[in-house]
Amino acid sequence: MDRNDVEWRGYFAAVPTPFNEDGSLALDLLRELLELYVREGLHGVLIEGTTGEWFSQTPEERRLVAQTAVETIDGRIPVIVGCTDYTADLVAGHARGALDAGADGIAATPPPYAKPFREEIVAWYQDISARVDAPLMIYNWPHGTSVEIDTDLAQELVEIDTVVAFKDSTPNVEQFYASSRAVVDRVRVFGPYMTPAGLEQLERYGGDGTIGGGSLFLRADAEFWEAHWRGDHDAALAHAVRNERLFPKLWLPGGWAGQHGHYASELKALMAILGQPGGTVRRPRLPITDPAKLEEMRAILAEEGLVPAGAGG
Repeated sequence: MDRNDVEWRGYFAAVPTPFNEDGSLALDLLRELLELYVREGLHGVLIEGTTGEWFSQTPEERRLVAQTAVETIDGRIPVIVGCTDYTADLVAGHARGALDAGADGIAATPPPYAKPFREEIVAWYQDISARVDAPLMIYNWPHGTSVEIDTDLAQELVEIDTVVAFKDSTPNVEQFYASSRAVVDRVRVFGPYMTPAGLEQLERYGGDGTIGGGSLFLRADAEFWEAHWRGDHDAALAHAVRNERLFPKLWLPGGWAGQHGHYASELKALMAILGQPGGTVRRPRLPITDPAKLEEMRAILAEEGLVPAGAGG
């Protein structure tokens, strides 16, 4: 397999898994959220990634979330299911459940906590590929795995049989650009293209998409990519500038945490302010409840016209 075996491109939401206040899955809210993403023109979704809080769910819950997502999307946009876990056998088990439900492909980071060496990361993805005959997205997530898939390693990994895509969430943006240039001819590359510098790289060397935590801008995030595809540089650049202005006010460098709480906690608080169905987080994540922090987040969104200025509630 290679990049030509899938049609993955554009803005994909890394979907937050909604939970109720008692910690139970809020599948009704998940369905509403997915319908919102489809209605707003997003190009795909990643289920049970980092933003999906997979680590706080049982295997049966992960299967149920994937099944609910696939059934709700019903083929309208691609559904990739995150299957990260501690062994290749566990990853394969999650993958079989997702693929049986009808997922378009799977994603996995290197194993968390283990801090595998380079040759172990190669063997890890080879083992997954041998167990699961389905399109595989490699997910570089140094903040969660404590290992970095650098450009040389990325070039080796994309030669594995079932690998068709590379989601790069490194905090080292220059390394991302180098990796993108090195592997984009063989696999779909998703990463931080939606800034002025990222757009320049995208236009010069190519690239496929961004997988962001949810979507604050919704249709405008999708429109960035559609503007790029039709050659409308000015429209794409305008949104890239807006992104670069907003996101440092909300997220720490590398996108692993919020300025006001953990990444998932801040994202769900922002979604609530925007009226998006996101529910709450599940422990070990804690919700943001400080009124001052919530008001500061609302004011930041208002600066970009995402909510009315001075609106409370």
